[in-house]
Amino acid sequence: MPSTTFESLRVWHDARRLTSRIYTVTRGGAFARDWSLRDQIRRAAVSVMSNVAEGYERGGRKEFLRFLRMAKGSAGEVRSQLYAAQDVGYLEAPLANELREEAAALSRRLGALAERAGGVEEKGSAK
Repeated sequence: MPSTTFESLRVWHDARRLTSRIYTVTRGGAFARDWSLRDQIRRAAVSVMSNVAEGYERGGRKEFLRFLRMAKGSAGEVRSQLYAAQDVGYLEAPLANELREEAAALSRRLGALAERAGGVEEKGSAK
C-alpha cells in the first residue's frame, strides 16, 4: 500500500464522487419520498467509500483486501438499486445508465487495486 492515507487513493475519491451524485439524485421528487430505496442506495454508496477507508486504516494487507471486496460488493449493490430506481420511474434511463457505468467503473478499479495489493479477483467482475 504505497499511499500514506486513504484520502490519497483514487478509488476513495471516485467512491466519494459517486456517493455525492447518489445523494443528489435521491434528494428530490418521488425518489426522496421512497425512504426505503432512497436510504438503501445511499447506505450502499457510503459503504463503498467507508470500506475503502476502514480497510486502509486497519493497516494490514489482508484486512485491506477484505474491505476492498466489501466495497466492490457495495458498488454492485448501488448498480442493482439504480435498476430498481429506473424501473419504478425515479430516474430516466440516460442518468441511470450513466450512474451505473460510474459504479461499474469504480468496481473495476476496486478489483484492480485488490489485485495490485496482492489479492486475486475471484468472481463478480463488473462488466
